[in-house]
Amino acid sequence: MHLLQDQEPTDLERLTGLARRGFLGAGALGGAALFLGGSLLSRSVNAAFSSSPLMGFAGIPAATADSLSLPPGYRASVLISWGQPLHADGPAFDASGHGSATDQEQQFGDNNDGMSLFPFKDDPDRALLAINNEYTNYRYLYAHGGRPQSPEEVRKALASEGVSVIEVSRHNGHWQFVQGSPYNRRIHGNSPITFSGPAAGDALLRTAADPEGHHVLGTFQNCANGKTPWGTYLTCEENFSDCFGSSNASQAFNAAQKRYGASATSKEVDWHPHDLRFDMAHNPNEFNRHGWIVEIDPFDPTSTPVKRTALGRFKHENAALAQTTDGRAVVYMGDDERGEFIYRFVSRDRIASGQRDLLDHGTLYVARFEPGPEHKGSGQWLELSHGQHGLDAGNGFASQADVLIHARVAASHRQATRMDRPEWIVVSPLDGQVYCTLTNNTKRGEDGQPVGGPNPRAKNVYGQILRWRPAGDDHGAVNFEWDLFAVAGNPAAHPGKPEAGSANITPRNMFNSPDGLGFDDAGRLWILTDGDVSNQGDFAGMGNNQMLCADPDSGEIRRFMVGPVGCEVTGISFAPDQRTLFVGIQHPGENGGSTFPEHLPGGKPRSSVMAITRDDGGVIGA
Repeated sequence: MHLLQDQEPTDLERLTGLARRGFLGAGALGGAALFLGGSLLSRSVNAAFSSSPLMGFAGIPAATADSLSLPPGYRASVLISWGQPLHADGPAFDASGHGSATDQEQQFGDNNDGMSLFPFKDDPDRALLAINNEYTNYRYLYAHGGRPQSPEEVRKALASEGVSVIEVSRHNGHWQFVQGSPYNRRIHGNSPITFSGPAAGDALLRTAADPEGHHVLGTFQNCANGKTPWGTYLTCEENFSDCFGSSNASQAFNAAQKRYGASATSKEVDWHPHDLRFDMAHNPNEFNRHGWIVEIDPFDPTSTPVKRTALGRFKHENAALAQTTDGRAVVYMGDDERGEFIYRFVSRDRIASGQRDLLDHGTLYVARFEPGPEHKGSGQWLELSHGQHGLDAGNGFASQADVLIHARVAASHRQATRMDRPEWIVVSPLDGQVYCTLTNNTKRGEDGQPVGGPNPRAKNVYGQILRWRPAGDDHGAVNFEWDLFAVAGNPAAHPGKPEAGSANITPRNMFNSPDGLGFDDAGRLWILTDGDVSNQGDFAGMGNNQMLCADPDSGEIRRFMVGPVGCEVTGISFAPDQRTLFVGIQHPGENGGSTFPEHLPGGKPRSSVMAITRDDGGVIGA
């Protein structure tokens, strides 16, 4: 067995700086001295990867079956599936596709994504789950299987998206959906929502239906999520621009609209021919009223959700909460599009019980990453405040509302670092280091997107996981240090090449397009993928999308779960005792070939939330 110090670095290690001994010494749990490879370990890769004190399960192989695979001793059950009525008197799921929009408004939404669990303070066996419903699959939503053909069908699509809040309860160690709970509700694409913060009431948010710019209908394209210390849920609007189009095929869009993806032809959504709200020829400002983070109180089913404009407008993936050393709230956010940015918001005021407007007052920043030796480096947060650093009327920003509504444009003006599609961001509960999935970027190296720093590969089809540590371990600090925790790849298809991935990627655990992330209480990092499932070429041997578990200290990664055909594995939350893991299976059989989870002949696949437990009742992953 070769010792690490005797091994020559591979081409990828020279490219990324993740030499085996340096990488394995970058212990996230070992304090600041170990971050960025401060300690060099003299041990073999296999020895290091078999000694993790965090992971007590054997990694499983890749799979292509239309089922859910888990390690021995684990089992999965369906908690809730698309179309399940939230109340006992609600309409049952109609697999034919003939169900109405009114039916769908009373049922669990489609394509569940990010979620957060909210335990009841006075009862450990009760909790609420707030769950995003990102989009819908027309091939299954409608009987005709095509795009919407009427206002009613658009309304049904809108009803299938947004957020579902459900109660769950534990019986004999197993969590179950509580149908009929007064907390169960849908917040969908036609639900009333208010604006708050600096952009509320701005001229760019006013429409004929809302001339004051304070009230908007709906939240949709809800990707991932955040959970606040004061007990509210943050749902993130991502690919909103896909939902808009124009009846004027030659409509000219301004630079800001183009930057957010405005097009006369919607991206296979086609709401605008049947609902003028989404027709930019009639309602151009409606476009500006989406792409925000929405705050929801899950324990008050009568409350109106609020779009918090101080957090900026872009294609939000998720919202990761942290706290400064002086007690202010920090929200880390990624903009999921090729070449876009990573942001943070720091509240003006300290976190205090019952303070519900905390996210209306504060400062938005965007990240600049400075490359250092071996693709580690430093970085800084650049302030996005009106009147500072050229964000003024002379450069097209008449107010802070302009900065927030056009946050992408403001971030470009500040010359922030263009990233490889920043998706989920999470903060370690043990040491406060921040991790971010950069899922892929096939345009890296083109279109003014330089190769280097945290984006080390051109035409990046595999993705990587970035992490940073704020100066002084204070999330309010301007400066930070960063490195790459993992660079995904296929060492079987590309041995010795940059496409092989970093040293902790092996033929036994390889994956592509890391997307979701989550920490459990013990500090295990859970990685969920939304990648290419062709199992061919660059992706040969990777199988279906999956969930993996990583030890941030050793860098070891093991495959824990493989999903069914065509799915994305997304959304993760843990029961308070860490003995149940809730995970989402989104769009199984997106292009056919699946009947998950019911496996009935000719059955229709349904996105579902799964509950994962151990047969011995133990802690998940331990």
